[in-house]
Amino acid sequence: MKTTFISSQAVSNAMRYQVLSMQQELAKAQTEVTTGKLADPGVTLGSRTGQAVSLSRDVGRLNGLVDSNNLISTRLTATQDALGQINDLTQTFLSALTADKGSGVASTVTQEAAKAALSSVTSILNTSVNGEYLFAGINTDVQPISDFNAVGSPAKLALDQAFQAKFFCAPSDPAAADISAVDMTQFLNDLVTQQTTEPAWTDNWSKATDQPITSRISLNETADTSVSANSVGTKKFMLAAAMVSNFMQGNLSEGARDALVDKASSLITDSLTDSASQQAQLGLIQNKVSSATDRIKSQVDLFKRNLSDLEGVDQYEASTKITSLLSQIETSYALTARMQQLSLVNFLK
Repeated sequence: MKTTFISSQAVSNAMRYQVLSMQQELAKAQTEVTTGKLADPGVTLGSRTGQAVSLSRDVGRLNGLVDSNNLISTRLTATQDALGQINDLTQTFLSALTADKGSGVASTVTQEAAKAALSSVTSILNTSVNGEYLFAGINTDVQPISDFNAVGSPAKLALDQAFQAKFFCAPSDPAAADISAVDMTQFLNDLVTQQTTEPAWTDNWSKATDQPITSRISLNETADTSVSANSVGTKKFMLAAAMVSNFMQGNLSEGARDALVDKASSLITDSLTDSASQQAQLGLIQNKVSSATDRIKSQVDLFKRNLSDLEGVDQYEASTKITSLLSQIETSYALTARMQQLSLVNFLK
């Protein structure tokens, strides 16, 4: 018969290792209760871990698109509001022009209305959201429209030089009274054509690009999500307001003044038409972005359900496991304490 010796130290170590193992299981169970997911998917899922990782990656990418679309929606809403304000200012300016012709209104009244409209629209076109200029095209870090009334304004200088070259006088000179309606109309037509095309428009008026911002709004869909200050409507408004602001002087003949008002009114009417078209197009883009966001959110919900089927845990079961482990650990602590008190000396007394 062989005798096997079992020391109290060996039993105590075995108990300690068992407690460490249960503590690890307890930590995993607590994590699962807190997160609702497996604490170690790789160990539990085995070969299906790749599927879980792929789903997690897809969810992260789709959520990134949702966040991006929210920023895009903010920019589009701000742009739509800005276009609405520009439209209101344009309507007001057109009313001032309509009231001017043949009414005997002092030229300074219409001139000041043009200056106010020009200043306000320039300010709106230079609006920025989150540090990006709304109407700058892809040059979002560059202020798109130059202040016409600023000292050394290239746009104002170009208009002054053009007038001087055509009529050999300034609008404020007494000689301006000799300018006929026909000559003024021809001058304004040529001036608008020259200043709204390249290189004059870029050199004198705008630093915006014609190319709008193109944003990815879903995994397989993109959209132009900005409006450029280089639109036809903007160009016509700026020229109309600038011409009235710069040329509407008291010394102009009545015929030349009426020709100026007629040309400005025509440009403003075209500008309103273009602005309405822009707002309609922007509304379509807003709906497109909103629809894309809704579809992405549906995909995210589907992927999350699939991921939950793989990584999800029964939190009630995990809570029960925690209770059981805590009870076992407390029992192990008690047994370990009792065993550490065992000594052969106690039995030899």
